[in-house]
Amino acid sequence: MALLVVETGTLTCSFGTAPCKFKVIPTNVTGEKKNAANIMDNVYPTNVPGFTLCTSPSNPAVAAALGVPQACTPVFPAPWAPGKPNVILRDQPALDNNSILMCVYAGVISVTDPGETKVTLE
Repeated sequence: MALLVVETGTLTCSFGTAPCKFKVIPTNVTGEKKNAANIMDNVYPTNVPGFTLCTSPSNPAVAAALGVPQACTPVFPAPWAPGKPNVILRDQPALDNNSILMCVYAGVISVTDPGETKVTLE
């Protein structure tokens, strides 16, 4: 069963060196009085503040530094997928803990802690 992702959720990137806390613009409040996310909440640094350092060889800054990790400045060409199309928040599908987000530098961003324990999505 999927859980709704909220502002206190934790994200990780397959090429990041540290997790980050998810940020949600305050508009949708859940049963636990936390701001809930939709699939369009994928903006750096507004929603996804970064993962400290990037280790991806696809990142031009890392390649230029001959593989030495560089500051993480992710770029997201598409929204989170798949989301929950039957649960709509701000005219978009809700973001659940099974969704992923792709970075142009080949990183896969996933939800390690949705921040919500009471609102399940079916």
